[in-house]
Amino acid sequence: MVEWSDSERSTIASVWGKINVDEIGPQALARVLIVYPLTQRYLGAFGNLSSAAAILGNPKVSEHGRTVLNALDKAVKNLDNIKGTYS
Repeated sequence: MVEWSDSERSTIASVWGKINVDEIGPQALARVLIVYPLTQRYLGAFGNLSSAAAILGNPKVSEHGRTVLNALDKAVKNLDNIKGTYS
């Protein structure tokens, strides 16, 4: 189990508070898929990932990006029990 200092908690909360999950989540996943195209093989069910424009316009990519960052948001809000939060 990780023990967070007050300084670490403050820094994590400060940085995470600047993130707009609905905006950054889709952008982050789209960038991963564009810059590292081999990652596309894990998301074959998402449909057309053949070009940067297709990835950026794909609603499944956007939704999954939000889902991933919302999961990280849960961890940030439950720093004392991350394992329990995800179990």
